[in-house]
Amino acid sequence: MVIMNVQNLPHDSNLENEPSRPMIYEIRIRGLLGHQWREWFRGLTILLEEDGNTLLTGAVVDQAALHGILKKVRDLGMPLISVNIVGSVSANLLTGDS
Repeated sequence: MVIMNVQNLPHDSNLENEPSRPMIYEIRIRGLLGHQWREWFRGLTILLEEDGNTLLTGAVVDQAALHGILKKVRDLGMPLISVNIVGSVSANLLTGDS
């Protein structure tokens, strides 16, 4: 079962008008992800939790990128526990522009 947590969505009135706005996600999967997968999940922080789960955290530029990450999780055969939006980022932070 996948739980989408929308309680932590930023209260930004423009959010509905920007469907491709970059968001910060936490993706929790059952099982420990080995260090050899860090390059495959480039751009995401991999945290191995004490309860035996793995937490992937980072900025995702749009829904297509999110689906790509979730496809990688599926391809690993690891059960998906949850996907949570924990914040948003401005586009210039992702590109390195000031």
